[in-house]
Amino acid sequence: MLIDTYGRPATNLRLSVTQRCNLSCIYCHAEGERSPAAEISLEDIREILRVAPKLGIRSVKFTGGEPLVREDILEIVKAVPPGLESSMTTNGILLGEYARPLKEAGLSRVNVSLDSLDPECYRDITGKGRLSEVLAGIEAALAAGLTPIKLNMVVLHGINEDEVEAFLEYVRGNRDLILQLIELMDLGSCTSHAEIDRLEDDLAARSKIILTRRMHHRKKYCVDGAEVEVVRPKHNTEFCAFCNRIRVTSDGRLKPCLLRSDNLIDIRGKRGAELEALFREAVRIREPFYH
Repeated sequence: MLIDTYGRPATNLRLSVTQRCNLSCIYCHAEGERSPAAEISLEDIREILRVAPKLGIRSVKFTGGEPLVREDILEIVKAVPPGLESSMTTNGILLGEYARPLKEAGLSRVNVSLDSLDPECYRDITGKGRLSEVLAGIEAALAAGLTPIKLNMVVLHGINEDEVEAFLEYVRGNRDLILQLIELMDLGSCTSHAEIDRLEDDLAARSKIILTRRMHHRKKYCVDGAEVEVVRPKHNTEFCAFCNRIRVTSDGRLKPCLLRSDNLIDIRGKRGAELEALFREAVRIREPFYH
């Protein structure tokens, strides 16, 4: 198992397969990447997925950009070996087309980025009027069994923070839908950071059950049949203290921490024992961004 010098095991791999996207979200932080070079190859991805379980990695999440714009995305998913859980974060626009093939290729579940249920607000946030396609994609994912589906709502001050109740109603009564309220990270130019202390206090007051997830010590609230998680990475020592992730950038470099770009390790073209050693080195230099 990969364990850093702070005693944190790295068991979750986040693999960015592209920085291309069919939306232009105002808050996008591009997984902390800066000016990526050529996209990581299918051959490199296959080798990473072959080696990862040998190092104690138990799950992989494909991210982007938008993963579904890669023409070989189904081949990428098929490369996941047995025993390694696979999921994907997508904006959902192409999910209506891909949900069933993704499930057949072996994908377990999806997270869908959805910041508004109002068409005009959705367009303001993403730059595109494609909300209906996203909602259809969610329905297709439910039908295909890519569940539970987590809906990622980045809470934006003065833009969508008044829609939380509408989102609760959207997921209420459906155990295959989980709402994730995400604090805006100041990695880009968006200045609409919303203080979510009051929001989380309200959820806590209304919840009959409050659970603490092992990952990041994240709170999960059960509010009148709606399941909600609050993701607070900003200035959050617990988020860092319990981080179990190691990242691969879309151009093929190991990234030990989302919030740092000065310690990347190039793994393009690396194979076998050499690749394993580079994974170990990346985990060795991991450290909490917030202490």
